[in-house]
Amino acid sequence: MSEKDSTNRVQVLSGNEACAMGALAADMRFYAGYPITPSSEIAEVLSLELPKTGGVFIQMEDEIASMGAIIGASLAGSKSMTATSGPGFSLMQENIGYASMAEVPCVIVNVMRGGPSTGLPTMPAQADVMQARWGTHGDHPIIAIAPYSVGETFDLTIRAFNLAEKFRTPVILLMDEILGHVNEKVVFPRSEEIQVVKRNRPGVAPQNYLPYANTESGVPPMVSFGEGYRYHVTGLAHDETGFPTNKAQDIERLLLRLNNKLERNRDQIIDYATDQFEDAEIGILSYGSSARSARHAVFLARQKGIKAGLFRLKTIWPFAGQEIADHTARLKAWVVPEMNLGQIAHEVEWAVGRSVPVHRINRVDGNPINPLEILAKIEEIC
Repeated sequence: MSEKDSTNRVQVLSGNEACAMGALAADMRFYAGYPITPSSEIAEVLSLELPKTGGVFIQMEDEIASMGAIIGASLAGSKSMTATSGPGFSLMQENIGYASMAEVPCVIVNVMRGGPSTGLPTMPAQADVMQARWGTHGDHPIIAIAPYSVGETFDLTIRAFNLAEKFRTPVILLMDEILGHVNEKVVFPRSEEIQVVKRNRPGVAPQNYLPYANTESGVPPMVSFGEGYRYHVTGLAHDETGFPTNKAQDIERLLLRLNNKLERNRDQIIDYATDQFEDAEIGILSYGSSARSARHAVFLARQKGIKAGLFRLKTIWPFAGQEIADHTARLKAWVVPEMNLGQIAHEVEWAVGRSVPVHRINRVDGNPINPLEILAKIEEIC
């Protein structure tokens, strides 16, 4: 936030507005996008605010071009972002795969709505979590994070940029229509309280630079085009120089490094929150706006003497399977409410095996999950 903005630290705004302001606070300098419900307010805010800070806003002809534009801007040294929903997210998948293979940091905001196809443009869903992980072909790394409040949207937008820059990878911010359009009070941190990560730069001369070096961290240093470091960028399998290769050893080393750089750093990436979980016997696992209902359901259950607790995912991918398993020991059951047909519930079942039952609460009719639905399931289990 600018010094002027930081003096007005309490505001009421929507999740989409908070996302735009979080991107500005993270020093995002380039936005390219195409309007689509229910994400359009992000572009509207940035079209006004980004040029004021010397940044660039471009409305592209479609989502394919939008994704290509932010890849190019990132290679040129600018933190970049796009926002979309539904069919637009589908159109971006090929270039998300390119960014993963070429290790180009960028942020993609997907304000989820009902589908498939045109589906429910003005109604919420959470049915894109698997597409966020596997939407593009091939074994590829990805980080996807999901806020559950307007204030957290601001915070996690900044975190999305920090993760992208630190690990040289596209990061997906998964919101949904409820969160995008709900209005809440937000207390912004002061500028000096906001941590902004910059990409790691090489400490070697241009002639010795390897853009895809097999470093100890698994994340090669990155420089911007136009700074005297000339290198090749391709979506083809490549060696450390960036040029295509058909050598089996180089190909395997590349793909293992791409995926391992996230897995080996999962403790820095995976984030979750718990509420009244210390003595919980029924675990409610949720994320995004559904976690808001889940939190209230826990409150209602506690009033009835039922020991329920909330495990809320902030990071969707990589999945917190081990962390969920570690929290399962004392539980009688897990309950997973989500606005899809059980995409994350399946992952929870995989994580806990047969140790406890996993009960699903699913809605795909465009309506949010009611806390009373969750409470009824808790009481049924007990």
